Amino acid sequence: MEMPDYGQAAPLLHSGYPMNPAMPPGPPYPVAMNPAVAPGYYPSVNTHAPQMAPYPQFSGVPGYEGLDGTDNGGKYLPPPPAFGAEPGHLPVPTSKDWLIPSINNETAKHALLDYANSKCCYGSSPAEEMEITQLRPYNTYRYRLETFTESRSCEWVTKPLTEGVLDSPEKGPAPQPWEIHVKTPSLFHDETQKVPVPHTTSKKSCQECNGKGKIICQKCNGNSRERCEHCSGSGKRLEEECEHCDGTGNIGCKTCNQTNVQTCPGCSGKGQVMTYIEMTVTWKNNVFEFIPDHHSEFPTDLFKKVTGEKMYSDEQLLVPPIINFPEPSINQTSQTAVQQHYSQFMSSSRILMQRQTIELLPLTKVEYSWKGKNCNYFVYGRENKVETKDYPSTCCCVIL
Repeated sequence: MEMPDYGQAAPLLHSGYPMNPAMPPGPPYPVAMNPAVAPGYYPSVNTHAPQMAPYPQFSGVPGYEGLDGTDNGGKYLPPPPAFGAEPGHLPVPTSKDWLIPSINNETAKHALLDYANSKCCYGSSPAEEMEITQLRPYNTYRYRLETFTESRSCEWVTKPLTEGVLDSPEKGPAPQPWEIHVKTPSLFHDETQKVPVPHTTSKKSCQECNGKGKIICQKCNGNSRERCEHCSGSGKRLEEECEHCDGTGNIGCKTCNQTNVQTCPGCSGKGQVMTYIEMTVTWKNNVFEFIPDHHSEFPTDLFKKVTGEKMYSDEQLLVPPIINFPEPSINQTSQTAVQQHYSQFMSSSRILMQRQTIELLPLTKVEYSWKGKNCNYFVYGRENKVETKDYPSTCCCVIL
């Protein structure tokens, strides 16, 4: 069987560039509770309790037995190996010729002039009149390996019952996570999508309210009154009786309108819920980036603000390590990065595509003289930005 064509390295460029359970006994209802509500009729629940797997009777879906509501269940389902992604099918490294560009005097001078013009208190004379004595290239590179992966995890979800026919287990066996078709988004862009697993939905009485649709008001705890916010429950404001609560320190509960009960948040008052398995698909662009030492005093962090000249680009299912780049640390880093990403992501994710690039990060130290003074500055990035600490013509701006 012939291997599929995953593409080849891009040509060199000179420029450009994831039931009804029994109700547990609770505290006695307060005396002030609405007499229309019989004691013990509506339960009191913790609405902030985590919703993990509240209906264990539905956990026996074949292939999803491990979803127990903990971090150990369904978080990293191993994908089937993709064709051509086994270690024996790694592409063979290719050889390339490399071209290393540099700037000239005119470019260096124009960059400093633009820099001076962008500063309100910098004179343009040095940039216009200077004499460049030397250009010292410190060009370096930005190596980047991007591995675009897809991972799938599952968990039980409980929501209020909606109208319509449920996609229940009676309609057929639930497909396994990696059998569910999900459209892949744009390559090398992070995205997350949640998908219900077919044929896993069931309905049941709400456990939070025992199917009643209401619970004791969580704001007033069934007292029908809550603390007055204007006087913080003291009954006084500025040493006088609080006019909002008539000095009692509490007011009628606005959450339940003094009925002592509120709509159950678990079922939205319907008394029934539906539970199903939800699959989370995560696409993630995992990036490994490396900039070799450029052996100069230039701050490396400034390279984050500029782009480089793209010299090499290779995009395919699995990229081979680079072996013959003129900078040895790039070759070594490429070998390490490719092996690291393969071992890191193949066991827990599906690798959809890799991209390996090298950018030349232009960096030149320009030494010049102006009116007998020796100065220097750096020109860096494709944008020819300037970094200097001793521009010779500055003034203090005073705003009146």
